[in-house]
Amino acid sequence: MTPTLVRQHLSYTGGAPRVDLGARARDWSEIQERMLVPLYEAVYERLEVGPATRLLGLGCGSGLALLMAASRGAAVTGVDASSERLALARERLRPPAWGTRGRGDTRLVDGSPGDAAEPEAPAYTLVTAFEPIGCLAGDSEGLAELLASAVPLAGRGAAVVLAGWGPPERCATSSVLRVATKLADPLRGTGSWRLALRDDLEEVAQRAGLKPDGSGRVACPFGYAGVDSAVRGLLSTGLFDAAISATDRMQVDKELTEALHPHQRRDGTVWMPNVFRYLIARVP
Repeated sequence: MTPTLVRQHLSYTGGAPRVDLGARARDWSEIQERMLVPLYEAVYERLEVGPATRLLGLGCGSGLALLMAASRGAAVTGVDASSERLALARERLRPPAWGTRGRGDTRLVDGSPGDAAEPEAPAYTLVTAFEPIGCLAGDSEGLAELLASAVPLAGRGAAVVLAGWGPPERCATSSVLRVATKLADPLRGTGSWRLALRDDLEEVAQRAGLKPDGSGRVACPFGYAGVDSAVRGLLSTGLFDAAISATDRMQVDKELTEALHPHQRRDGTVWMPNVFRYLIARVP
């Protein structure tokens, strides 16, 4: 959970909340990013990611998905707008971390996908946008903008993978995300929580001129050591920035803690089953 969950969403209220971006990036890397590992694994297995793969990861965060692809032998390039997350990705993607199957052609780009262009390099064979859309109003437009600059860098027939939240009734975290909208009132609109729609991914692919070529669903439960860890992890997504701007951090923490109580188990851990959907599209 990016975009993304998965990228750092900025406040849409006109004034970004004051946060420690370094601490937020660490919370993302240490707590939240791993929640989508089943999604990464399912996609890489289905597309047989390996030494022949040249991957461009959009909104790569602190690099976990890139590391998993590099460990399969893929050449990886990651793009993200957060310099704090990219700094952690550089640490994570140091050559010793790849193991014996890894390879050295890895790049991290601070900025937009267009900044990842290499005039003499082969085209990318796989583009991933793992930050799930379908939880913020307007998040599909943001993804469309990323694809507009990324797709020209991919070769004909290259796979482009988009991710989205599954049906709200299959995503326990949906009830927690509603806190963001409730606290952001009356600032609802772009940046508000909304229900995921069945054809979100297909519509984005169509606008980008891509041809759908299969889809799948993956269970990605959100599990945390405790409520405090859950609050930090969820706040690291940036999905609650508008709520923090409209109220304050203490109020958001309080409301989030209350919303998480139904998902807290007897041992204090927090467990929220979720289902995410992915779409594989092809560059014509």
